[in-house]
Amino acid sequence: MAKLMKRKTKTLIFIFIISVILSLKFPSEIEDERAKREKLEKEEMKFSVFLQRESAMSTQGGVISSADELNGLEYDFYRQNCPQAESIVRSTMAKIYSQQNDISFGLLRLLFHDCFIKGCDASVFLDDSNGNKNHSVERQATPNKTLRGINEIDMIKEELENACPGVVSCADTLALATRDAVVLAGGPFYPIFTGRRDSTQSYFDEAMDEIPKPNDNITQTLFLFSRRGFDERETVNLLGAHNVGKISCDFIRDRLTDFSGTGQPDASVDPNFLNELRLACQDSSSTDHDGTVASMASREMGNSSSAMIFQGLSSSVPSGARFDNHYYQNLLKGRGLLFVDQQLMADENTARFVAVYASDDGTTFRRDFSRSMVKMSNLGVLTGTLGQGSSELLLVVIIAFVNPDSELLGCSAAADYSPYATQIPLPLVMCVLARVKALLFSGKNLSSLI
Repeated sequence: MAKLMKRKTKTLIFIFIISVILSLKFPSEIEDERAKREKLEKEEMKFSVFLQRESAMSTQGGVISSADELNGLEYDFYRQNCPQAESIVRSTMAKIYSQQNDISFGLLRLLFHDCFIKGCDASVFLDDSNGNKNHSVERQATPNKTLRGINEIDMIKEELENACPGVVSCADTLALATRDAVVLAGGPFYPIFTGRRDSTQSYFDEAMDEIPKPNDNITQTLFLFSRRGFDERETVNLLGAHNVGKISCDFIRDRLTDFSGTGQPDASVDPNFLNELRLACQDSSSTDHDGTVASMASREMGNSSSAMIFQGLSSSVPSGARFDNHYYQNLLKGRGLLFVDQQLMADENTARFVAVYASDDGTTFRRDFSRSMVKMSNLGVLTGTLGQGSSELLLVVIIAFVNPDSELLGCSAAADYSPYATQIPLPLVMCVLARVKALLFSGKNLSSLI
């Protein structure tokens, strides 16, 4: 009996030793992935601190070519009057992402469209038509009709208003929420400087002419980006944001059947990829929906009803749900979804940067993307006495609510409300906004209304 127990003990010890050796030789893939992710996060946080220091102190080169280009923005601008602002944005964004894990690309596109036209000033949110059907607003421009994320920014802004009424601007809310959405999607963290003020005007004509289009050639794309101060490498890097999210078949249909009126598909599309795209979009081929929504009844301009397809249709690359470099790997194979994407291979310099980003594990792309997004988020911001602060605008609306027949405002006709009302009527708000805009253009300060 003793010998049997001794033999069992030896066997158990032997099995234990073998299992330890095997675990050392073949570590768990989960643990390995976790270690890599933690290492990457630490590196990106260190790089983010470097970006912050470089942006704030540099007077030449780097992320921001000059300290003046921060235009009065500060890191943690709301530390005194709303110290919880960034944590509110982060937590609310996390809730939204848990329900819509494809919202990151929508917010990236929303930020891009806002910042590309007159700077990051939330002008894309404005309806300054004052009921004039002949006055088109920025959100009605063709490139903006399929924007997503406006409702989500409204949700975050409501949380901020509950905590700190009239303090945090819509422009800052969008910039912070987009950064947090990028991180939630597996993208790199980058510092956001705050203190932006909101525009009092929207820009329909500029949005129609100056936002890059899905069918732009490389010359037009580089021209539009260069006008905003982005060089070739930064342009290639920012377009890499297309590696996440979904793209409507409406944006690529002409590439599949009648490219540029030739009656033939786009010759630059890989033949196998062309068949995959046709198969993915065939269910929506009978619809005449063009991906636009004319009505502005909702804050969200609406989504295309056409089929939506991921960037990585090929089974040999990721699905298009992560911030890696498969976008660039696809371009090298002629598998870019949009014409504007594949055009990056039509220019020697941009093609070289595509090859650079495709050559490693995505680290180079992620680091450059951090730099580019800091720069994008600081474009043409309104600070100080420029633009409109939330508190000032809120104060004017409150005054109008109490005294709508003020000589300065003249909004009594729009003030059809009960004296016991708990909310300001929308017609009154719209009237006040229009009057405030007129006063600002006449050179008066909002403080003159108090």
